[in-house]
Amino acid sequence: MGRKRVIDQQAVLNAAERVVGRDGAANLTIDAVAKEAGVNKASVLYDHKSKQALVEAIIDRAFQRDNAYHAGIEEQISEPQDRVIKGRILAASDPPNDEFKAVALNLSAALALDVGLRGKMQESQARTIARIKETSPSPGGALLAYLALEGLKFLEHLDFHHFVREDRDRILREINWLVTAHPEEIDLSHSETN
Repeated sequence: MGRKRVIDQQAVLNAAERVVGRDGAANLTIDAVAKEAGVNKASVLYDHKSKQALVEAIIDRAFQRDNAYHAGIEEQISEPQDRVIKGRILAASDPPNDEFKAVALNLSAALALDVGLRGKMQESQARTIARIKETSPSPGGALLAYLALEGLKFLEHLDFHHFVREDRDRILREINWLVTAHPEEIDLSHSETN
C-alpha cells in the first residue's frame, strides 16, 4: 500500500487566490484551482466542499493574515496611546502591488454579494473601530484618521485612483495629523448653501 499524498492546504489557497486575481471570484471553479495547484479536483474538494467554501476559506485566511500583520506592526510601536490607528497608518505606508489589487478587487465583489461574508467584514471593522477608539485620547480624531485611511485604501485597492508617491506620502502624514485632532461638530442644518 502506497503512502497517502499530503495536500498542502495553504498551497491550494494560494492557487485559489491566483485564480481569483486572474479570473475573478465569480469565475472561480474547483477545476481551475486544482489545475493551478497541480492537484486533482478531489483533493480540493476534500477540504473545501464547494466553491463557496473555498471563497470563504480564502477570505478567512485574508482576515487572519491582515490581523497578524497589523498586530506585528502594533507591537513595534512603543507608545500604547494611538497604537492601533498608528499601526494602521504605518501598514499603509507602501501602496498595494498589482497582484494584491487584483485579488482585493475580486474578493470585494464576493464580499458585497454574500451576506455571510459581508458579516465577517462588518465584524472585523467593528472590532478595529472599537480598538482605535479605546486606545486613543482623541477618539474622534483617530476615527476620522481611520476613515480617511480606509478611503485612500479603497481608492487604491479597487484600482480607482493612485496618487504619485510624493502626494501619497503627504496624505499619509496628514492622516497621521488627524489622529490627535479634536474635531468639532457643526450641525449640517446650519450649513450655508449658495
